[in-house]
Amino acid sequence: MAENKGCIKCGSTDADQKEVAMTGTGLSKMFDVQNNQFIVVFCKNCGYSEFYNKKSSAGSNIFDFFFG
Repeated sequence: MAENKGCIKCGSTDADQKEVAMTGTGLSKMFDVQNNQFIVVFCKNCGYSEFYNKKSSAGSNIFDFFFG
């Protein structure tokens, strides 16, 4: 199994993830419908963050993408 390379900004391997929802444009923005769901992975050391579409990343290990 390959080792994690670390954060691309600072090299730290200390990361966490959160789920976030955001509005789109047009009517969804006007009515504050938050139908865009993402998983954000962030470095606990420097704060660098990457967003991943929750629907397309289901079942994947997001940390593998974040650490490369």
